[in-house]
Amino acid sequence: MTIADGALTDLEAHVQAEGREDLVRQVRQQIDKLGITYIYYQFVSVTGRIVGKGIPADHWEAIAERGFQLVYGATANLFMDRHDQYIGYGPEAAELVGIPDAETFVQLPWDPRVARVFCTLFRNREEEQDAAACLTSDCRGNLRRIHEQFGQDHRGLQMRHGAEPEMMWLKKGPDGKPAGGFSKPYCYHIDQFESLRPVVMKVIEYARAMGLDMIQGDHEDAPGQLELNFRRRPADLRSLNDLPSAVCSGGP
Repeated sequence: MTIADGALTDLEAHVQAEGREDLVRQVRQQIDKLGITYIYYQFVSVTGRIVGKGIPADHWEAIAERGFQLVYGATANLFMDRHDQYIGYGPEAAELVGIPDAETFVQLPWDPRVARVFCTLFRNREEEQDAAACLTSDCRGNLRRIHEQFGQDHRGLQMRHGAEPEMMWLKKGPDGKPAGGFSKPYCYHIDQFESLRPVVMKVIEYARAMGLDMIQGDHEDAPGQLELNFRRRPADLRSLNDLPSAVCSGGP
């Protein structure tokens, strides 16, 4: 499939979306105000890993317009299968184009010099087929498009998503290797939850600074196992109106 003469590609339509130019300017204002010197341009792989590139903040406007390039295999973590072949794409494949979604820009609370922004992925502009089309292995992009279609098909309804991430905090043995869990395997026991309070409080601090709402947590039934739950939100990944003011402002 090729793009008809005069028609915008998916990539061009994304860059030229109504209101995006103003958002790009707002990000520049935040970069200057907060003293941001470096930005992680990131996306989500098919297994949920965060991958991407780091670029000095001086280049924000150029990247916002043209994007950055990275091998297609990055969407599959650049991992290999049992035959030592890259999963999904070979080394000879072209490179994807990542376009930053300005509304996801936020300062990292653990290093205020650095910010992150999530990106929507597209096929390369020079592909012989489907040039600059939406990349089908882009998890975030797929979710946004599915959400938009759902809203069109089901007026008054919206998809919502939440997360209940669990983690294991382990002790380190004399040899530097894991040596059992930090706490005892007592599910919901507050004394065990309290023993991991420094972790929980740091997660809450960082989450709030990045516009996330961590609403509850508990100690699970394995040594050192925590569950920390985040409030459900609409799955519209581009809606500034539904996000806390921390996004694009670097703080609540």
